[in-house]
Amino acid sequence: MKVLFKSRDPEAIAMHELAKTRSEFVFRRLAWLISKATVSLSDINGPRGGVDKRCQVEVQVNRENKVVATSIARDWRGAIDLALARAVRSLVRRRQTLRPARRVRARSIAWQAAPSTLPDETPAPRMRALGGTVVAGT
Repeated sequence: MKVLFKSRDPEAIAMHELAKTRSEFVFRRLAWLISKATVSLSDINGPRGGVDKRCQVEVQVNRENKVVATSIARDWRGAIDLALARAVRSLVRRRQTLRPARRVRARSIAWQAAPSTLPDETPAPRMRALGGTVVAGT
């Protein structure tokens, strides 16, 4: 996982190492899923103060899928932590909603491959299950 940092504010540039280490720590269990994470810090109001520190975390899962989480807080640390937490929650939620691939049971494969006749009988048609129904096949 590659972590990129973007900011134009001189105070935010000092938070570069903190943003990098926090994002690596937060995404440690999902690092195999993430190819790139971009942390952008900006000061909305400038020097006037107030709740205006904005952190945007953009996580690149694969070429098509991105997760973007934004937070606004009074200080840089709070904005970074909140945006990273939102990004992780969104990734976990997206990962849980994906349907797992349907696995083929080994017993059904062995049952289809086994000979279905006894030495004195005529061969019976083999049966296979499709979506809960049983279909006769050859």
